[in-house]
Amino acid sequence: MDIRELVSLGWKHTSSAFAEELYLKSGVDATRPVTFYGLVNARCNVKCRYCEYWRLAHYPEEMTIEQWHAALLSVKEFVGDFSINFSGGEPFIKPGFIDLLGWCRDNGIKAGVTTNGSALTQANAARVVAAHPFNVNISVDAPSAEVHDYLRGSPGLFDKLSQGIIYLLEERKRQQVEFPITVKPTVNSVNFRHLPALVEWAARLGDLCVSPQPMDRWTPETCNELWIEEADLAELEAVIERLVAMQENGAPILTPEHLLRLMPSHFRGLQAPRSTLPCRVGMRNFFVRSNGDVEVCVMGFPFIGNIKEHSAREIWHSAKAREVRKGTVTCKKLCLITCLSQKTVGNKVGMALKMLNVVR
Repeated sequence: MDIRELVSLGWKHTSSAFAEELYLKSGVDATRPVTFYGLVNARCNVKCRYCEYWRLAHYPEEMTIEQWHAALLSVKEFVGDFSINFSGGEPFIKPGFIDLLGWCRDNGIKAGVTTNGSALTQANAARVVAAHPFNVNISVDAPSAEVHDYLRGSPGLFDKLSQGIIYLLEERKRQQVEFPITVKPTVNSVNFRHLPALVEWAARLGDLCVSPQPMDRWTPETCNELWIEEADLAELEAVIERLVAMQENGAPILTPEHLLRLMPSHFRGLQAPRSTLPCRVGMRNFFVRSNGDVEVCVMGFPFIGNIKEHSAREIWHSAKAREVRKGTVTCKKLCLITCLSQKTVGNKVGMALKMLNVVR
């Protein structure tokens, strides 16, 4: 990642903001997606207490690496230069995934990845850095094995990912490749008190950013054990205030302040405040599922097409996409997971500059 890449992406997001306003005020749909996600698989090798993937009796079909090539070229033909974040499941257990990162590098596609860190061996870290990733996000829920491994259902994972981060930092320096490494905790009743310590742990480990996001209700554990209930929300608010103070003092916490402050509202089940509405994900997001299905929102809206059957351009301009876009604009759900949280262009620029500053 360098300043030229950020300027290019910043211009795209600024243009998108104008198109969004035009759509909201006149109904004229000149929107094009600017935020891309690729879920390469649903399979995972850890058993997070707030996730269903590892419990699935049947897994969805997975596109081959070659089919991902075709899908990504279709997106590039439509929007030009773009960045995409790959995740899963656990993307690194998909055969050929690191090769896909290298293919993206060779074809001018900025590709990042979100991982649980279990596969970041020294050899894999070297290959990932050689692929010049746009970013690497690592799920870390606490600064200790006791809490992290309990939440992730995988004894020994914290030590593995900690060493994996060190490998990435060493390879980033050795190969002289600049990209941000971000620690992403999923906030819940077990770990929220540890968030300030996690920021401090990340600072001790190296040049890392931190981006907390709250969990949602999905599994029995999220409903019965991990949800932050009203009795603890005053303490959560105090933790959030401490994070905001750390952020103001230069800590590389990426989550914008207004989204941090909305976490208690999320756990109270409140609707989105007027300041974050209308929802814009339908005008900017393009999720590609492992089987090629495309959606703009993961919160219950229908798929808008399949990238194996139609081009990205055809999918975005389809009647189904236009119908779903209208629905997302009127949605008032408060969404704080990274891919759905409502950020302004200013928020995005600030986050990008903070990441760039940390890397350097």
